[in-house]
Amino acid sequence: MTLARVRRMESLYLRRNQGGTAELCLRPFGDGDFFRNDRMRALQSCGCFRRRKTMAVNEKLEEIRRRTLENIARAGNLEELNEVRLTVLGKRGELKELMKGMRELSAEERPKFGQLVNDVRQMVEQELADRKSKMEEELLNRKLASETIDVTLPAKKIKLGHRHPNTRVLDEVERIFIGMGYEVVEGPEIEYDYYNFEALNIPANHPAKDEQDTFYINKDILLRTQTSPVQVRVMEKGKLPIRMIAPGRVFRADEVDATHSPSFHQIEGMVIDKNITMADLKGTLLEFAHKMFGENVRLKFRPHHFPFTEPSAEVDVSCFKCGGKGCRFCKGEGWIEILGCGMVHPDVLRMSGIDPEEYQGFAFGVGLERISLLKYEIDDMRLLYENDDRFLSQF
Repeated sequence: MTLARVRRMESLYLRRNQGGTAELCLRPFGDGDFFRNDRMRALQSCGCFRRRKTMAVNEKLEEIRRRTLENIARAGNLEELNEVRLTVLGKRGELKELMKGMRELSAEERPKFGQLVNDVRQMVEQELADRKSKMEEELLNRKLASETIDVTLPAKKIKLGHRHPNTRVLDEVERIFIGMGYEVVEGPEIEYDYYNFEALNIPANHPAKDEQDTFYINKDILLRTQTSPVQVRVMEKGKLPIRMIAPGRVFRADEVDATHSPSFHQIEGMVIDKNITMADLKGTLLEFAHKMFGENVRLKFRPHHFPFTEPSAEVDVSCFKCGGKGCRFCKGEGWIEILGCGMVHPDVLRMSGIDPEEYQGFAFGVGLERISLLKYEIDDMRLLYENDDRFLSQF
């Protein structure tokens, strides 16, 4: 249908001009309701209308392509580049909106227009990918430049720790006694008064309790003053014979000085078996002294009193610095006190359920810090606990 035919379909009407004279006029296209739908369908079926519509859509597509390429080139970072992508390719982007106009095109023009849109989409996606890759490479280069490592500089030295003098000595003591068939047993540091005193033949009003005045939690529970309670717990189990040492931390209400501390470590040993004598005790301690201080040292046993052993003795070792001649280290005496020992008291065996007529035993106890002071020639016990790296790094 031609435009001339469309015009013939428009209606005429009369109107008065300013002078009052009537004149015949053509009703403008689209005014009123009469013949509106027929005229619109006729115009839309006109080939020139479709050509104009196609040209307008193509121009819009070209405008989107051109503007998008310019925005991609202007994008200064990845966030701005993503905004360009969403504006053109997003769910509500310009290409999506443009595709909605395909319904106004003829059946022959729709595939061509769809192909054009896809071409523009692919071109935009490729440009976005190239631009993004370039931005990421530039960003990585800037980051590498700002975080450059000078491999010619010396590396930071990693300082490695090492064992404390007390730990070294404890490991050596355990190794010596394990080699003689002993077992290492540990027990609780918070102990019952019964195991710490009464089961060791120290009743409530015994004067030996004053020497070991300690920290009580209540009248029945305290911080242990020795590791002997571990020996009692092992004896109560009734698994004989027994060969054990019990290392651990103990607590006493002592003033802090060069040789005393309210918290220190003890190593106590015990053997329970048939036909055990004082000779077995002396032989065991001599073997320990030889392994710890050297094969040339000698032992001296001096009578002493401990409530849980009978007979009891204190043991001195000949000075391993001067060979017993007397020096500053042994204070000119030639002997150094190291531990206390004795045969297990029969009453202690009975309270633990062991028949003293059939089984006998010996026990000994030594301060871990005392051996450390002697072995490494340290003159002040407090140095072991001050955590001064200048001191500890010497061992």
